Parts: sequence; C-alpha cells; structure tokens
Amino acid sequence: MSSNTILPRSFYERDTLRVAKDLLGKVLKFAEYHGVINEVEAYVGQDDPACHAARGYTPRTAVMFGAAGFSYVYLIYGMYHCLNIVTEREGFPAAVLIRGIELEKPMRLSLDGPGKLCKQLNITKYNNQIDLTQSHDFCVYDTTDIPEHMATPRIGIKVGIDKLWRFKTR
Repeated sequence: MSSNTILPRSFYERDTLRVAKDLLGKVLKFAEYHGVINEVEAYVGQDDPACHAARGYTPRTAVMFGAAGFSYVYLIYGMYHCLNIVTEREGFPAAVLIRGIELEKPMRLSLDGPGKLCKQLNITKYNNQIDLTQSHDFCVYDTTDIPEHMATPRIGIKVGIDKLWRFKTR
C-alpha cells in the first residue's frame, strides 16, 4: 500500500545493501509517473571496483560523496541515462541504481533496465543532484509492502561480479 510520505534522508543514510533491499516495493515518483521499484543494484565505496567512485572523487562522482538521498544520474554508452540514489554518510561514496519499476501511472508498463526506465520517464542528466527527500515532483514514497526478493550478481559490469548486490522482487 502506497502513501504520499516521502522517504526521509535517514532512510538513505544507512548501509547501502540494506537501503537497496528496502527500496523494493517503494514507489518512485517523477513528474506524472508513479512506479513500484522492483529491481535495484548496490554500489558501495571506493573498494567496490564496479562503483564509479572506485577511482576517487571526480566532477562526475561528486554527488556520490555528498549527502544521502540525492539523485545521481549519468549517461552510459553515450545514449542511456541511469538513475541512482546516493546512500550512507557524506564522504563515503555509495549509491543504489534503480534498474526497474512497474509503472502504474499514467499507464501500466513494466520498465526493466535502467536506460529504458529513464527514457520512458524522461529522466536525464538535468535531473542529477536533486534532493529526493524534499519534493513531491521527484521522490520515493514509502509503502507498507515488503516484497520477497532474490539476490544475484550485478549486470553489465566486468569487475565486482562476485558480489550478489542486485536485488529483484520475485
């Protein structure tokens, strides 16, 4: 059951793996779109070779070193945007990639894959570094749903594939 309660910063200021699992079943809201999050991946710190921050602080990764609860949107392959939400404490770069949602409004549609999700919702680099805890235009709503999930290796990476940090609802 969805509410109009935006997840607070304290939700994101926790261990990234816990946040990733707990985002499953929550509702992503962007403009007129609402969808239930059903697939995520965790990227945790500079010791995670698949994390963008593994090479350190750069203009691109600056948001990951900032406050939890902010959007981190980047472009891959020169054509696909990906939405992440920054987690943990300031100075420790970590984020959760939103890989899939079940879109409920304005139409019902399964969006599997972060590029497809951002394309359908029109999320672009313009939406980078937005505080998701402050606006009903771009946020994640709390729910009482706690869906069963499975953990698998992350997709589309060449390093860090030993970690079971992709979480997907069953």
